[in-house]
Amino acid sequence: MGKFVGAHVSASGGVQNAPLNAQKIGAKAFALFTKNQRRWDAKPLTKKNIEEFKLNLQEVQIDKDHILPHDSYLINLGHPNKLKRQKSLDAFFDEVERCEQLGLTKLNFHPGSHLKEIDEKECLDLIADSINQALQRSDNITLVIENTAGQGSNLGYKFEHLKHLISKTADKNRIGVCLDTAHLFAAGYDIRTKESYEKTMQLFDNIVGFKYLKGMHLNDSKAKFNSRVDRHHSLGKGEIGLEPFKWIMRDKRMDNIPLILETIDPSLWEEEIKLLYSFIETE
Repeated sequence: MGKFVGAHVSASGGVQNAPLNAQKIGAKAFALFTKNQRRWDAKPLTKKNIEEFKLNLQEVQIDKDHILPHDSYLINLGHPNKLKRQKSLDAFFDEVERCEQLGLTKLNFHPGSHLKEIDEKECLDLIADSINQALQRSDNITLVIENTAGQGSNLGYKFEHLKHLISKTADKNRIGVCLDTAHLFAAGYDIRTKESYEKTMQLFDNIVGFKYLKGMHLNDSKAKFNSRVDRHHSLGKGEIGLEPFKWIMRDKRMDNIPLILETIDPSLWEEEIKLLYSFIETE
């Protein structure tokens, strides 16, 4: 058990490079895109990509359960237009398949957006249907819903949205949540004081349940509290401050899941990882 901290590392030049990039910054966990996140199409993973990825993973000694791949930003599983939603679904199926080929166990995704064309519940039900279709087409992947900042028409910014999606998921053993600290904060869940941190986490447990927490994104926020704006910052340099990250690192409920930095300056990741681990030692 214990804490497994890393960052969303580059897979430039091939997915097999991601584990090596994680090792360079002293990570015990990492996130990656298994394809270009800003394009619909991608070349299939080659046998060489897959074999080298698995070999490099063994070499750096990072467990597959501490890897949190992220899907493409283009995908909208709640798209009001049936044809456009199908395009997103097909891309999502491809992402799931890539994770399975690499021997990974999770896929992190943003739920979706109603684009102001349908109501929240209808959109959430479409997302849940998309989740169920993706689970039917795979065997081993747990789909991990990320809470959002609630920017634009994005859903997933309320714990109730996450609860609704989980309640509609057919296989409860293969659904989970990734909590992003910057998104939490921008969506109106305060974690800046010990009291507000405990209150927010208790609320999450009451509404969603810690058993569904499969990962976290550790980010400070450039955006103000409850602004519904998604802007990450380096740890301690934003509106959240450093203290909440100390509480997360000392919180047993966050043991044995990937804790992933998506802070804005990759040159600081090695330093930020060391800093986070130091919070446990100085307890």
